Amino acid sequence: MTDVNDFNQQMIEQFRANGGRMGMGAVSLVLLTTTGARTGRALVKPLAAFEDGGRLYVIASYAGAPNHPAWYHNLVANPIVMVEHNGEKYEAVAKVVPDDERDRLYPKLVEQVGQFGEYQEKTERKIPMVELDRIQVG
Repeated sequence: MTDVNDFNQQMIEQFRANGGRMGMGAVSLVLLTTTGARTGRALVKPLAAFEDGGRLYVIASYAGAPNHPAWYHNLVANPIVMVEHNGEKYEAVAKVVPDDERDRLYPKLVEQVGQFGEYQEKTERKIPMVELDRIQVG
């Protein structure tokens, strides 16, 4: 059986082989590089990306697990991240979306990808959304 790390590595390789473009139905894929909160190492994760109003978000669903994913803890500790999305690679500041904005956006996400509603139903934690705000150079 393929483990999650092998699957993620295959997704990363396929994404990069396709020039940084890979759709997953109504959402796109983003490669998010965070800095390990404990290790300080660069860690790359393929994640579903949700766009709304020209802003890019990732969702810390962890498939409805009771805990937040490790990458979420990493970006909270070190919010400067590297984003690969739609053929571009850039630095961004990861900002946890405040509850009122998250409560407005999450139903829009669920409309596009019902699976995220199922993930929320599986867990007691409120699944966080994170905005990836591009750092403007110059």
